[in-house]
Amino acid sequence: QVQLAESGGGLVQAGGSLRLSCTASGLTFGYYVMGWFRQTPGKEREFVAAITSSGILTKYQESVKGRFTVSRDNAKNTVFLQMNSLKPEDTAVYYCAVNENRYVLRTDPTSYAYWGQGTQVTVSS
Repeated sequence: QVQLAESGGGLVQAGGSLRLSCTASGLTFGYYVMGWFRQTPGKEREFVAAITSSGILTKYQESVKGRFTVSRDNAKNTVFLQMNSLKPEDTAVYYCAVNENRYVLRTDPTSYAYWGQGTQVTVSS
């Protein structure tokens, strides 16, 4: 079965950086769009970033543009989210997810078929 495992979350001061990783198994990883989402208590799950199957195209939520970078290593079945210049409002549980297409960078979480368990990111002021 498809399994996704996020890692790299933690506590960081505002202005700092974290690098999240998500390793997948049970699917042909290089065939699919991968996305990152985040969620805080009392809010809906929010799109953060997505990347096409080959890594050529990316898409970002407006508030993270210029600060976050999504990338992937298909040989290692892993997608990354490099987060720089972190702000307290970035605090959330971050999830990776699979979208079963190669090129369309969807932002709605309901279009993603498989999800990891999430990793907590906390940014202190």
